[in-house]
Amino acid sequence: MFIYNLKLSGSLLFKIILSIIIFIVIFLCGIIGYKIYKASIKTNDDINLNSLAELNNENYSSVLKMVHDDIDSYIGQKIKFSGFVYRVYDLENEQFILGRNMIISSDFQTVIVGFLCNYKNAVKFKDYTWVELEGTITKGTYHDSYIPILNITNIKEIDKPSDEYVNPPDNNYVSTSVIL
Repeated sequence: MFIYNLKLSGSLLFKIILSIIIFIVIFLCGIIGYKIYKASIKTNDDINLNSLAELNNENYSSVLKMVHDDIDSYIGQKIKFSGFVYRVYDLENEQFILGRNMIISSDFQTVIVGFLCNYKNAVKFKDYTWVELEGTITKGTYHDSYIPILNITNIKEIDKPSDEYVNPPDNNYVSTSVIL
């Protein structure tokens, strides 16, 4: 039979316990950091592009900016929102911009922002007619630049909403690869 005489001083015991606690904290931080990192990285397999994202006055311009900044991540995403039909001189007959007035200053100066839309019967909607639509984001070109273009799957005329303005993109808006 072996007998060991282990003599621990108070400072040595404190160092051992402190080392164990530090190791546990570092280990837990590593696990949490890994889970956060893994959750932030999404592959196209993780994205449910069949879900319908509804845009509203609060997120409209932030989503618009987000999709313009990273078109490839949103190809195939289905969205639903409302706005008015707006045309510029160089659009084709099947195209229009579904516009909203974005407030750019405190004295309510606005600029029209929106998605370029493709719809085979686009000519039946006059400029400044309010519509609600559903569509799928595709990638197209306009003036030699790649932009998101909505292929409209459903469209209906609506009354002008009481709040027709949208705010500028929020600097705190967190970009994702799927519109929520």
